[in-house]
Amino acid sequence: MLEKMIETLKANPRRIVFTEGPDPRILTAASRLKKEGFLTPVLIGNPDKVNASAKKASLDIDGIEIVDIDTFPDFEKMVARMVELRRGKMDEATCRANLKKSNYFGTMYVKMGYADALLGGATYSTADTVRPALQLIKCKPGHKIVTSCFVLDRPDGKGGEEAYAMGDCAINIEPNADDLVEIAQGTVETARLFGIDPKVAMLSYSTKGSGKGESVDKMRTATEKLLATNPDFPADGELQFDAAVVPEVASLKAPGSKISGKANIYIFPDIDAGNIAYKMVQRLGGFEAMGPILGGLNAPINDLSRGCNAEEVYKMAIITAAQL
Repeated sequence: MLEKMIETLKANPRRIVFTEGPDPRILTAASRLKKEGFLTPVLIGNPDKVNASAKKASLDIDGIEIVDIDTFPDFEKMVARMVELRRGKMDEATCRANLKKSNYFGTMYVKMGYADALLGGATYSTADTVRPALQLIKCKPGHKIVTSCFVLDRPDGKGGEEAYAMGDCAINIEPNADDLVEIAQGTVETARLFGIDPKVAMLSYSTKGSGKGESVDKMRTATEKLLATNPDFPADGELQFDAAVVPEVASLKAPGSKISGKANIYIFPDIDAGNIAYKMVQRLGGFEAMGPILGGLNAPINDLSRGCNAEEVYKMAIITAAQL
């Protein structure tokens, strides 16, 4: 599913900054990206440490730009810009101290146009990647939250791929109905990037009023609000999972459903359900999970799992750059 993204990137050269330059996983992915030539990697870190780490791993990073925070020529300009952006919330000393950290420096590096996208989180927590993005990059007009989703795929046994998108599994803990609308829209946008034709199920333990409770009401309200936006994709809810994915069950539990038991986008009522579900599908179903893929920001910024490998870094770099 990445081939189409790679073709897009070949026609639209882009720069992606990695906040953890010395990490061997980052270096392995960056070396591969540099060799393949469709995306320009930029590494943040002390050049001596980055080069030593590359040498230890027998990696060729010749020609890859390494940005040293301590010697960056526009550091003072960056400080001034961050003070302006965080006026009333961070003083100059705090901005300066934060910009000595690669997560904040990398985010400002994108904000000021030195790079198009950012990928971090190999050693930082999700919060440490997302917080600077919220403070400096901020949400797109019309968006109130940052959303996230995972794309899961595996071979379908017919020479193609079976793919689904799930949200929100990483960012929004207890989304309200309005948040769920944004999560659904963001997940659809990401799914389309992968060539998935979206059919959205707003999931619950209830199908069309079979159960009662605040969570059921929330998912029903979210569905109504989503449909009121006149989406250009079919959506239905509240639905139990079987009614969302099994046509025979859908015909019994949700007759006339717009997705008829063929959903491929799953929106969960909270992060507990989403995070548990995607990991179960990944581990028990033999799916590859790509994400979390963030949406709603003014620039492409994504978070890696601290348990990621170099292949995952490589793929997430492509996905991130393709979000432009």
